Amino acid sequence: MSTPAQKRRLRKEGLSARLEKYLEEYKSVIIVQCDNVGSNQMQKVRLSLRGKAAMLLGKNTLIRKVIRAEAAKNPKLEALLPFVVGNMGFVFTNESLTDIRKIITDHKSPAPARVGTLAPNDVSIPAGSTGLDPGQTSFFQALSIATKIVKGAIEIINDVTLIKTGTKVTASHVALLDKLNIKPFKYGLICSDVYEDGTTYSASVLDMSQDDLMAKFNNGVSTVAAISLAIGYPTAASLRHNVQNAYSKLLYISLATDYSFEQSQKVKDMLANPGAFAVAAAPAASSGAAAPAAEAPKEEEEEADMGFSLFD
Repeated sequence: MSTPAQKRRLRKEGLSARLEKYLEEYKSVIIVQCDNVGSNQMQKVRLSLRGKAAMLLGKNTLIRKVIRAEAAKNPKLEALLPFVVGNMGFVFTNESLTDIRKIITDHKSPAPARVGTLAPNDVSIPAGSTGLDPGQTSFFQALSIATKIVKGAIEIINDVTLIKTGTKVTASHVALLDKLNIKPFKYGLICSDVYEDGTTYSASVLDMSQDDLMAKFNNGVSTVAAISLAIGYPTAASLRHNVQNAYSKLLYISLATDYSFEQSQKVKDMLANPGAFAVAAAPAASSGAAAPAAEAPKEEEEEADMGFSLFD
């Protein structure tokens, strides 16, 4: 029969072996924060990810040790070390990161408010009857909630935002929410960061659409082009503008001097004799109207001859 120490050692060896396997097998990792997530909820996430991704949770000291050992063979893995802090875990995958993140974040469970926690969302209490007897008005008075007594029960007069996002939950908040049987928060795994083949970035990047990426790319190209033009250093982004600016300058010089080239000569001729270009454009316009004009006599003949004469 194995001792508790032997069981712990076997568990650590199993975790190390799995982590080594995952680091070699998968190229992408989603770092998840596991605060306020129960084991039952965690198991549901694991089942949903089966066949698409692998989740691994363990002691941070052991995870760091394994990552450092594997980083000797693959230095890119060192980028994971700064994220091994607090109550966190890894989700390894080679599938679409957006799809895997959606599976993870879809699993949220309602939970009661707890004293001292920071509210992840606003908590509002709707106006109307609470079903509580008048003897419990002190809870509402302590939170400055306007009430009245209707048919022997406390009724809230107006909708009230009890807790705002990011504020600390107090004992009074918890007591009131428990009496109203309200579970205001939903907790689940939070995808905080992503590791992808040596590169790390915030998981919020996965919310960006193709249009968002193209807009940011175009904005970046415009910025590079503007800087290149300002400092006089040509780049691929500014090349089109460099050519246009150079042509404009050559055209200005040609118009101000006797020097000409093919493109500038056309502009010079137009400026020297604008009437000639107007006459050249006139036949094209008149030829378009010639055809309808030629058909006009036929219409007049048809109107004049109706198939009989005045002397019939």
